[in-house]
Amino acid sequence: MILSLRWKYIFAFAISINLLFSSKVFSQQDAQFTQYMFNGMYYNPAFAGKEGGYRFSALHRSQWFNYATSTGGGGAPVTQLLTAQGRLEGKDIGYGLTLVNDQIGATGNLEINLQGAYHKQINRTTLSFGAYVGMFSSSLDYGELIVVNPEPNLPTSGKENSMNLNFGAGLLVDRGSYYIGLSSRHINRPSFDFGDGGISNPLENHSYLLFGYRFRPVGQFRVEPSFLLKSVSFNNFSFDLSVIGTYQNRITGGLAFRGEESLSVILGYSLLPDNSLTLGYAFDLVISGLEAKSPTSHELLLRYRLTGVTREVQRVIQRTPRFRF
Repeated sequence: MILSLRWKYIFAFAISINLLFSSKVFSQQDAQFTQYMFNGMYYNPAFAGKEGGYRFSALHRSQWFNYATSTGGGGAPVTQLLTAQGRLEGKDIGYGLTLVNDQIGATGNLEINLQGAYHKQINRTTLSFGAYVGMFSSSLDYGELIVVNPEPNLPTSGKENSMNLNFGAGLLVDRGSYYIGLSSRHINRPSFDFGDGGISNPLENHSYLLFGYRFRPVGQFRVEPSFLLKSVSFNNFSFDLSVIGTYQNRITGGLAFRGEESLSVILGYSLLPDNSLTLGYAFDLVISGLEAKSPTSHELLLRYRLTGVTREVQRVIQRTPRFRF
């Protein structure tokens, strides 16, 4: 089984191919993001179109920057995420698209999902249901593998690729001052075969619980603490915790902590007068497991909001010597 590990780097470069492909390990296979609070649609399709208008985002993450293996080779995780979402005019239906490119050493994953969501307003509460269907492609570059005891039939060069369908669903409750979401990705647990089928890479089911709270302690300063609990097949758990402050919807700053791994600083600034274009940056400092990682990670995020244009016809008061209307 080919491992797409997040907390410990893939040991495909240092362990036997036998162990690598036969051990059953429940580890984080999904890409991870420090700025998860701005990318809810990646974790939960119920976010698609929730805010109205059209929204786009592009993110690049370089994890464990300049990581090198014991043999001197690279292979640190590098991830790109693109999202787009909108909402049908006058309807309670949202839609979205997510694209994830995740490269980790000898393995690469490409995920493209189409999302749909239904948003129901009940008094001050918005109840949202969402689902996605997409394609997940996994690849293996044999030329990048360094193994101790290679099998006779194991290729030493070339690249194999396998593709499968991918499904997920989610639920979101937003009360304005707080929100909570529960979602499940890769519900069908797609499997990927390489070569003659003897080398497989099952994609485990990933579940997420996202909670956030919003409040304004003073004036135009808004604070939003949030918590993301991640589980792989309910056998492996990890979490992210953050506190983000925003001033006048323009300047953003905050701190985050990833359980058993890193501390992070998050910064953001709106570049246009209407705050429609926002640039975000996150810096991670690894504090655990440094023997298998490089100490820093960097994440750059660009978000754009295109709000719907409404035309309002106002009645103008006209005055004449005889009439006023």
